[in-house]
Amino acid sequence: MLLSLSRCVLILSAVCVAVACAKSPLGRNQLKIYSSAQLAGMGEQAFDGMKAEQKVSTKVVTNQFVSCVADAITKNVPKSVFAGEWELVVFDDPQVNAFALPGGKIGVYTGLLEVTENQEQLAAVIGHEVGHVIAEHGNERMSSSTLIGIGMEATNALLETKQIANNNLIMAAIGAGVQVGLQLPFSRTHESEADLIGLDLMAMSGFAPEQSVKLWENMSKASGGARQPELLSTHPLPTTRIDNLQKNMPAAQTKFAAASIRPNCKKQ
Repeated sequence: MLLSLSRCVLILSAVCVAVACAKSPLGRNQLKIYSSAQLAGMGEQAFDGMKAEQKVSTKVVTNQFVSCVADAITKNVPKSVFAGEWELVVFDDPQVNAFALPGGKIGVYTGLLEVTENQEQLAAVIGHEVGHVIAEHGNERMSSSTLIGIGMEATNALLETKQIANNNLIMAAIGAGVQVGLQLPFSRTHESEADLIGLDLMAMSGFAPEQSVKLWENMSKASGGARQPELLSTHPLPTTRIDNLQKNMPAAQTKFAAASIRPNCKKQ
């Protein structure tokens, strides 16, 4: 028991050092205990699996439109994030979604194109998803899950050592507290950061940033307005996202004005 607890303390000490050293692009302290190479390998493996399991769109016009937007966005991603050629796949699926993975992978579902009205709104989504990669949110989520596991193990060791009654009930309470108190707000923080990184990214790429607000208005309509309380949601409410985007719009519009290109991606 002492050996297990000592191991947890040592690992937690090392994690504290990692937290002190890592910062997100917006200056927030981050926990990242996995290497970029590890994350890229995981991203590539996951992407290969999705291509094998899900139907890929062969519609030329659709692929050209999405590729046009994605290419414009990825040209402005720092080479320190990914220096290779990004791979894009359009999945023939009605879900309104998209994602980006470490290792230069982007997936867009055709259902998203029913909600995004133009190139700018699609750029807002792709910019947001690439923003997660730029900020290494995947690394942070995995590292946080690892830390939570270690913390639970250490707490369990302490409880067993002191022979506290109702151990299972206490652990269940701690687990619930972790989910609501840490993991859910943590996810909302990631979403908000990705919104702002994506806003700047789309503006630098020559896409009118104010269309990001219209995008989330469309998303709200598409969801039918049925949302659970924000406290228990992993994503910010559309109204919260819109407020944050509008607060940062002047800086994004300055970047848009300075952009050297204006993409002309045609949606059919």
